[in-house]
Formats: sequence, C-alpha cells, structure tokens
Amino acid sequence: MSTVLRTLRNLRRVGLRDAAHQMQHIGDTKAGTLIATDRYGNKYFENLDEELPLRTRWVDYKDYELDPAHIEPGWHAWISYMVDKPPTEDPILKTGVRPWELPEHRPNFTQTRGAFKTYSTTKPKLNAWTPVAAQRG
Repeated sequence: MSTVLRTLRNLRRVGLRDAAHQMQHIGDTKAGTLIATDRYGNKYFENLDEELPLRTRWVDYKDYELDPAHIEPGWHAWISYMVDKPPTEDPILKTGVRPWELPEHRPNFTQTRGAFKTYSTTKPKLNAWTPVAAQRG
C-alpha cells in the first residue's frame, strides 16, 4: 500500500477515473508510461522514477479476471525482468504470432470445472466390498 501523499500525487497524474480503476483492479494507484498494448488488449506500463525496485513494471488487464495466462510469452519475459526491452523493441520477440500458436487465447482452466482430470481405463486389482445386511427372522 502506498502513502497518502503518493496516492494523491498519482491521483493528480492519472486522473480520477484511472485512479478509481486502479484501486478497483490493482489495489494501489500507479502512474507511469504506457509502453504498449498487446493483441488481447492488455496495457503494459513502466515507471522508473518513483517506484520501488522490481515494482516498476505492471500490466492493466483488459478484463477484470486477473489471470496471468492472458499475458503473451514475450510480455511475460519483460514484466518478469528477464529481458530489458519490451517485445515491441526487441527483434527476437517481435515475431508476432508463431505458426504453432492458437489464433485466439485459451484460458487457464486450473481449479475450475473445465480442468483436465486424469482417469484410468484399466480394471482395478482390488474390488471394494459392499456389505449386505440380512433380514432377521
């Protein structure tokens, strides 16, 4: 959480609407330079002046679902400080959509009903015993 003075300074820099959006989605107000927008509509920001180390880059997701699977691999490398240049400036990461990539984003279904569940097709070696109660006569 930031100090009151920093929050007021960021409120003045980004405006009331963006500050309310940041408080709702991020939980903090941040002011920085818009680096780029990816093909999914996520916005990537950077502020090297006032932020703490390793907190200078952040993403504003297009949807409210804060799913890190919505970040492309090149942007993930940049936001994780693995590379210095964003994918818009790095010639290696500028390749765009690769032939093996899906044309649209597939969400991460982990911890949902749509998650992959393994199952066995072999007959179990042990069978469970089911007790049968006989009537008393």
